[in-house]
Amino acid sequence: MSRTVNLTFESIEQDEGMGARVRRSIGRSELKNFDPFLLLDEFCGQYPAGFPDHPHRGFETVTYMLEGETNHEDFLGNKGTIKAGDLQWMTAGRGIVHCEMPGNDLAKGLQLWVNLRKADKMIAPAYQELVDKDIPKGEKNGVKVKVIAGEAFDIKSPVYTRTPVYYLDFKMSPGSQLDQPVPKDWNTFVYILSGEAWFGPEEKSQLCRSHHTVTFKTDGDSVHVHNKSGHLCHFVVISGEPINEPVVQLGPFVMTTQEEIKQTFNDYTNSKNGFENAATWNSSYANSQT
Repeated sequence: MSRTVNLTFESIEQDEGMGARVRRSIGRSELKNFDPFLLLDEFCGQYPAGFPDHPHRGFETVTYMLEGETNHEDFLGNKGTIKAGDLQWMTAGRGIVHCEMPGNDLAKGLQLWVNLRKADKMIAPAYQELVDKDIPKGEKNGVKVKVIAGEAFDIKSPVYTRTPVYYLDFKMSPGSQLDQPVPKDWNTFVYILSGEAWFGPEEKSQLCRSHHTVTFKTDGDSVHVHNKSGHLCHFVVISGEPINEPVVQLGPFVMTTQEEIKQTFNDYTNSKNGFENAATWNSSYANSQT
């Protein structure tokens, strides 16, 4: 049974970071969070705009590049470049301070924040990284998919998700239709990158266009999409198992109580309990500005 549409809204471009521009999906006033998701940004920028040194605790950041490239570096010595089509799944856990700066060419991508259960919030930081050629892909009846996390078209992603998540990148040719299974009790949404399509059961479907978010009710076990237009439609389907725990957020810190948030701020300020290098570390970008 196909899920019916619950909510739709457009993401308006806004300033974020240092000179970067984002279209915020999850994390806006219309949808502050969507358990287990905290934020989804479609970002755009080029050097020197970007996201200089900043901390995280208590969740995971998932960076998926669509165009250009982003250079990343953290206070544990990890660094590299995420190029078009590549994926970085970063577990901030108990603490990361890092820098994300586009290259000289225009960089576009998506960043998703996935919450962690209380029991996982203070685990050690970790990375999973896949270059474009290693992300599983499939095609069926005019629909192409990249399986970033989870499963589609009988293809499974190698990415391990501590919080169970599907993250699927679809491109639908004109006239094509899709019925993508999703676990029945999981929260599911779509973000449309370009084009337009009809979402939901045919008799109740709604037309949604680029830069719109579509959330679904938990009244079925699949998402139906029909591209009735004469153009390609590009969107992501993201679905996750609800954690059902309190969400207490202070900027880049996400815990379950005010006391934990106060402790996190204290840990970051005093460079302890996971933030030992915070006071002394500066990224290569930050050092180049001094």
